[in-house]
Amino acid sequence: MLELAILGFLYDAPLHGYELRKRITALTGHVRPVAESTLYPAIKRLEKAGFLARATRPGAVAAPRHVLTLTDEGRRELRRRLAEPARRDITDENRWFTVLAFLRHLDDPAAQAAVLRRRLAFLEEPASFFYDGDRPMRAEELDDPFRRGVLTIARATSRAELSWLRETIDSLGG
Repeated sequence: MLELAILGFLYDAPLHGYELRKRITALTGHVRPVAESTLYPAIKRLEKAGFLARATRPGAVAAPRHVLTLTDEGRRELRRRLAEPARRDITDENRWFTVLAFLRHLDDPAAQAAVLRRRLAFLEEPASFFYDGDRPMRAEELDDPFRRGVLTIARATSRAELSWLRETIDSLGG
């Protein structure tokens, strides 16, 4: 998820590490804060793989800054990751939001629709946070108002996303 976010934000514009960290934190930080000890090793891995280039530019007030730019290889890698997201990128809501934030960089509407159809199929599977044996429980079946709240909120969120997914898939041509 972190590498995808790095590639995605750098696809838009060259950034220095601090600005990149701020943008990633704005996207995912409320759930998964991005520490420097996590970000900079990921940047180094992407740089070593040839996906990023680093240039030193003078700082406006402080010391020179290292600006990161996405290479052509990095652009191809981002598009590959967007076109072929891992199952966890489809099923985990936070990872999904990262994919969704950059899906516009996948130029082919049919490929975009294929990714959205995978998420749609996942959301259409019967699921719950709570089970009676193997049977998913519905909010109306729970006496616990807090667990009922979890399911009520999740259902409303899923319905909204399902509606958006269907409309967007249709608008992309299918």
